[in-house]
Amino acid sequence: MNVQTASPGHADAESPEALVERLARDGRAAQRVLARLTDEQKAAALRAAAAALRDSEAPILEANALDLAAGEAKGLTSAMLDRLRLDPARLAGIADAVEQVASLPDPVGQVIDTGERPNGLRLSRVRIPIGLIGIIYESRPNVTADAAALCLRSGNAALLRGGSEALNSNRAIRSAFASGLESVGLPAAAIQLVPTQDRAVVGAMLTAAGLIDMIVPRGGKSLVARVQADARVPVLAHLDGICHTYVHSAADPEMAKTVVLNAKMRRTGICGAMETLLLDTQFPASRDVVTSLIEAGCELRGDARARALDSRILPASDEDWDTEYLDAVLSVAIVDGFEAAVEHIAEHSSHHTDAIITADDAAAERFLAEVDSAIVMVNASSQFADGGEFGLGAEIGIATGRLHARGPVALEGLTTYKWLVRGTGQARP
Repeated sequence: MNVQTASPGHADAESPEALVERLARDGRAAQRVLARLTDEQKAAALRAAAAALRDSEAPILEANALDLAAGEAKGLTSAMLDRLRLDPARLAGIADAVEQVASLPDPVGQVIDTGERPNGLRLSRVRIPIGLIGIIYESRPNVTADAAALCLRSGNAALLRGGSEALNSNRAIRSAFASGLESVGLPAAAIQLVPTQDRAVVGAMLTAAGLIDMIVPRGGKSLVARVQADARVPVLAHLDGICHTYVHSAADPEMAKTVVLNAKMRRTGICGAMETLLLDTQFPASRDVVTSLIEAGCELRGDARARALDSRILPASDEDWDTEYLDAVLSVAIVDGFEAAVEHIAEHSSHHTDAIITADDAAAERFLAEVDSAIVMVNASSQFADGGEFGLGAEIGIATGRLHARGPVALEGLTTYKWLVRGTGQARP
């Protein structure tokens, strides 16, 4: 296995800026190799990487056990430990996701549109890789493989900087992935992992304009805020998931209970988990919905009207409406109709994923049109906010901004385009 390590003292002897420059130049050289690959060559490389991940199950799980033990000693929350934990089934899912990316259509070379000018010039726009993508992320080790697969399939090289919580897991996953690439003759530098946890390296990545072509942050609000404030490199932001579900007055009670319970409790530590439940004053089964959540082990924090539904609901503070819990905690508010629900979402949503449950088609269409989030849903759990569930394969994140890409960012979101102009000797008058 090709374990990525620096020579003893080498990374420490370099300044953060020199380290990032060296890694970036190696990555850019590898990206030029990727840019020449055919669709089948990239797919074969990913299949080899998936096989290497499966063959490396034992060392990867051993590395993950070290991270889990360190996390427990540090007092990480149960939600954070769940995000960090790998087991044979989760690791198999990571390898399967890499293979699924291999089976997706290659976006590189895709012709977006064509046209011909009156003077005979023929124009076309064609998708191309972005180049070297820097990815800064926190505790989820699956991001290492997901990001590597998506970058490689779209012809990009990746420079990864994972969080200290998953240090050993990330190194083991990257090592396996790189050995798969080398087995088919590709440079391991196509997928690099920063070999130090020095926080100054993050700053060096953010200011490496001309070396790193785009930064993708994946983590909490403080990480994303720092990246957006300090970056001199274009940023594709993945903000926190303050996801709302609005139970409209015309919602089917059984559907509402089923969807709400799934949206919160299926996995509480993912960005698509519901964090605020809005119940319409005219919905007749609000008590049943909150009871099902409490009985499932969810702590509810509500406004005065929500607390009147069940004495076990705790009072909500102003901060609760703007909190991504990533745990079995949920804020609950009673709203006076559709407009009040949309106003609450506009004020408190992080523009990630928001949903309505209703049997009223007109209300559903209004919600889809008026809620300004990257993903807007009708009668579905917000836990479907995932690139794999959208048929995109593994995702690099849910982009909540408005430029370049929005929602689950998969292959197409990791490309840009260039104009191709074909003439027959035209000169501009």
